[in-house]
Amino acid sequence: MLDSNDASASKGRWIFHCGLKGLCPECGKASMFRKWLKLQTTCPNCGLSYNFAAPDDGPAFFSLCIVAFPLTFFVVWLQVAFEPPFWVHLFTSAPLMALGCVLPLQYIKGWLVASQYVNKAQEAGTENLWAQLHARAESEEK
Repeated sequence: MLDSNDASASKGRWIFHCGLKGLCPECGKASMFRKWLKLQTTCPNCGLSYNFAAPDDGPAFFSLCIVAFPLTFFVVWLQVAFEPPFWVHLFTSAPLMALGCVLPLQYIKGWLVASQYVNKAQEAGTENLWAQLHARAESEEK
């Protein structure tokens, strides 16, 4: 029998496997993305509905914390140490900041969606509200 540490490690590996590859957190086979950052409505392989997913601004927040915050220190150090002209920042710092913040968004969003699914995460006390909203959305689609 697995102890809780093994179960947690297994759960963490599954979240990273599915999330970073953009795979369905239920079956691990089909892509959870319809477009670059747009989620599928349901998994084409197993039929999992992605109504549970609410990553909101999480991917942008993590991207900024992981990339922009440390890179800001580099840009300030570059300016203080070498006092380069503005065009140096235009061709080095700005593209590094833009690409560094935009490129990881899909990976982070996939990780957040997989984490929400595996951990059955939702805001406390909102179960009834989510059920009503999804019931209304499903009835409007028909």
